[in-house]
Amino acid sequence: MLAGAGLVLGLAAGPAQAAEVSFATRCVPPAGVGLDPVDGTTKVEITAPADAKVGDEVDVVWKFTQAASKNPNIIDLPANSVQPTGTLKVTGAQSTDLAMTGPRENPAIPKGGAMVLSDMKGTLKLTAAGQVTLTPGAYTVNAMGTNTVCTPTQTVPAAGTVQVAEGNGSSTPTPTSEPTDSATPTPTGTPSPTPSPTTSSDDGQTDFTGKAVDIPYTCQSPLGEKKATSSIQINAKKNGGSYGITVQFKNSPMDSPADIPADSVKPSMQVTLGGADTGSVAVEGPTNSGPIKSGDPIEIPDMTGTYKPGATGESTLSPGVLTIEALGTTTTCKPDSTAVSLTLTTEEQEGGASGGSSGSGGTSGTGGSSTSGGLAATGADDHAALKALGLVAGTAVLLGGAVFTFMPGRRRL
Repeated sequence: MLAGAGLVLGLAAGPAQAAEVSFATRCVPPAGVGLDPVDGTTKVEITAPADAKVGDEVDVVWKFTQAASKNPNIIDLPANSVQPTGTLKVTGAQSTDLAMTGPRENPAIPKGGAMVLSDMKGTLKLTAAGQVTLTPGAYTVNAMGTNTVCTPTQTVPAAGTVQVAEGNGSSTPTPTSEPTDSATPTPTGTPSPTPSPTTSSDDGQTDFTGKAVDIPYTCQSPLGEKKATSSIQINAKKNGGSYGITVQFKNSPMDSPADIPADSVKPSMQVTLGGADTGSVAVEGPTNSGPIKSGDPIEIPDMTGTYKPGATGESTLSPGVLTIEALGTTTTCKPDSTAVSLTLTTEEQEGGASGGSSGSGGTSGTGGSSTSGGLAATGADDHAALKALGLVAGTAVLLGGAVFTFMPGRRRL
């Protein structure tokens, strides 16, 4: 995603000298984003001291001046969402790999825009007299929680030299250290044992509290795959023949990959029905009331919707697919496995959810069920005719971008 870079090395000792080198670079984007590696030319502008002495600790600055590619047309990168790290190879009188790190500071970068990366810094202690050569190595760009690794594909010219005179420090060469891989794998959460569901009787009761269940999710975003386990509880409040449903997240499913402004994250979920009833209940939450800093948990607010039973008996409610819309992108989290949080003793209602879905914020058709997108879904009156066409109750058909669900006992679509 973030390919190519330039380099400036500024050392604190002695007068500076400037030079420029260029070399071929291949940048490999993170897995799962559907992008091919990018080959480009990295141009490097060098500033280094002409001389120093043994024992000096010199500050090294690595400045990116030109990227080999632009930000791909996948996502706008918010301000302060990109962080570079890299390795500077030190050879000659002493040999080591100097780790370089830059702050997560950048302007907002639109899709297709030129990459702007912060300056990286490191401190090198000079341990031996003689000529020390500085050469750029591999570097990694972390953006929105993913890593793009950029590696030279040719021998890189020396980016600068420092003449090191005898001094008070040790003259013993420093052995080469092993380079550090900056890419940190994301651990997969292990779900804890599933609690027993709560069974609720409707004998005059109006409030029903579910059990918190641990749900392992696999989330697909424009930037790849993430896994997380969240503790989720489903509660219900009876209102006539329907139920107001509230879904509560006890912990955040993910950390924010960037600074996110207020009113820009909106969650929704399809609660899965089981037992006597089938289908799903659409619930959604409000947008975030305040800004979320990069690395802070994305707290999911309570999501609400309305469940209109489509069957008589014991109906179960379990956490289902979670959708998070943020910064113009959509992340879809599917449960690797699920568990019942709440069981209700229900009575079938006209136009209930069995075989379809109950909407939150949708528009219900006459006697029909509504989807979370606000599309009315009614059925047809001739179940036998539908069956002959291969369409049975609950069959969803996509027509002109709208989803229609066929239900018996209805005369209109």
